[in-house]
Amino acid sequence: MTGRICGTGSYVPARIVENDELANLVDTNDAWIRERTGIARRHLAENETTSYMAAEAAKRALAQSDIPAEDVDLILVATSTPDHCFPNAACMVQAAFGAERAVACEVQREIHAEHAAGFDLNAACSGFLFALQTAQAYIQAGIYRTVLVIGVDSMSHMVDWSDRSTCILFGD
Repeated sequence: MTGRICGTGSYVPARIVENDELANLVDTNDAWIRERTGIARRHLAENETTSYMAAEAAKRALAQSDIPAEDVDLILVATSTPDHCFPNAACMVQAAFGAERAVACEVQREIHAEHAAGFDLNAACSGFLFALQTAQAYIQAGIYRTVLVIGVDSMSHMVDWSDRSTCILFGD
């Protein structure tokens, strides 16, 4: 079985930082940044966490695809900036939108909730591609049918805002 993309979603923080604002932090200016990077502005998370941004994007992707959250079997989050080591971002996303379904257990004659599995992949810029390939492998193997793949980072929490060589590059 071959996987297909059924929906996409995105989320960016509301705060926009223009190059001129960075010029107040480090020795730079708008022209210098644009010439070297092509970047004019970036979004920065103020109160948003990595898992919050991922969950918001996931909700939008599911809404666009008309796939209910309870049909998600696996959540893969590609991130270099998780909120915590444990629980990982995928588990935080799962909890945020309730990817669980009721399953009948005939042995114990009861119904219990089955949660979507999830894990994070940390491969920096190529993380989303690794997550997409991992999803495809699970689908082809018949292990999972519906996989939610999310690429997310909140680099602004990790950037050294006094380092001109890096602070101009990253957003969330």
